[in-house]
Amino acid sequence: MVGKILQDFISIAIELTALFIGISFLVSLLQGLIPYQKLNKYLSGRNTFIGVTAAIAFAFITPFCSCSTIPVVVNLLNKKVRFGIVMVFLFASPVLDPTIITLMATMLGVKVAIVYTLVTSILSIIIGLLLEKLGFESAVKRVTMTGFDEKEIKFSFKEAIKETMSLMKTVYPYLLIGAAIGSIIHEAVPTDWIMTYLGDDKWWLVPIAAVIGIPLYIRISTMIPLSQILIAKGMAFPPVMALMIGSTGASLPEIALLNSIFQKRLVSAFIVSVVLMASISGFLFYLI
Repeated sequence: MVGKILQDFISIAIELTALFIGISFLVSLLQGLIPYQKLNKYLSGRNTFIGVTAAIAFAFITPFCSCSTIPVVVNLLNKKVRFGIVMVFLFASPVLDPTIITLMATMLGVKVAIVYTLVTSILSIIIGLLLEKLGFESAVKRVTMTGFDEKEIKFSFKEAIKETMSLMKTVYPYLLIGAAIGSIIHEAVPTDWIMTYLGDDKWWLVPIAAVIGIPLYIRISTMIPLSQILIAKGMAFPPVMALMIGSTGASLPEIALLNSIFQKRLVSAFIVSVVLMASISGFLFYLI
């Protein structure tokens, strides 16, 4: 069994490495064409449609995990960017990443990637603006946080290679962790067990997966190869998506950081919102 696990891991790792390097380089190269300063201007405007569109675009082109999103959120709040727009970015940034979504399309299918992107984007907008409507802006503390470098990215092969190497150091290890866990599940966990307990269309598996995902702190880069194995072994697709969004949309380290900039009622609302986003996304995949 150990030999089969190792063989599976090497096979998945080689595939992921080729995909990751190629996709990361292309995305990093294209980022040099994005007018960041104009996006910042649109974020600060009062037009809701333009604001949320800019927030989703900004979330999509900034490959941050849930924790590294926080300094950007503080920076936007200090610039007096509209609260609802900032919340849209907070929810969307960890779950929308062009590199990972392209990997998702390659490994899970283009349809899955498109639906995932649309669902998470729309729910991020609805939840972000709803929190503003409910008056949660008053729960933001006055805080200044350093460490966010708002640099302009230039279009060049040299910069793209540099950015790809940087991503290899930060994101790639999580892909390998996901590949390792997936290989173990593929060989060691009986298919019958997964199909019996996780493969049925039991609706309650979706919210449970969403809640379990938060303390696990599994980055979406880890979840891509892991979810592919779980689905291949017979786990129902909706709870896999709920687990993916729940684990990447929030984490215990991020919640600890949010406590420093938000009052407890807003932190609680954030956690409930992530669980709702993950659960609703899972349920919507039942309809597809």
